[in-house]
Amino acid sequence: MEQQRLDVFQVIADPSRRQILYLLSKDSSTINALAENFDMSRPAVSKHIKVLSNAGFITIEDIGRERHCVLKQDGFKDLHKWLEYFDAFWANKLNKLGALINERNKSQKK
Repeated sequence: MEQQRLDVFQVIADPSRRQILYLLSKDSSTINALAENFDMSRPAVSKHIKVLSNAGFITIEDIGRERHCVLKQDGFKDLHKWLEYFDAFWANKLNKLGALINERNKSQKK
């Protein structure tokens, strides 16, 4: 049975998954090492790892007998695209406000 792919915001909505991403931003890590940072079972951490992997936020590399988790850019692209849209939206609104204020200041000086 194929697992439903979560929306990027569903993936990062969980504080534990956000913490895993934060930890992996410092260095790659084994699943066991990541699990030591949480007050939950290793299988629970593994489930979070699987969600992050399925969403393209991390990749899991087998190195010897260890499974290393590494950040991957793919999952962040949708998030970045969404944020860019609203950055442009607000920049446009602020530019219009600035132009309006400049026009008002010019008309008051006359």
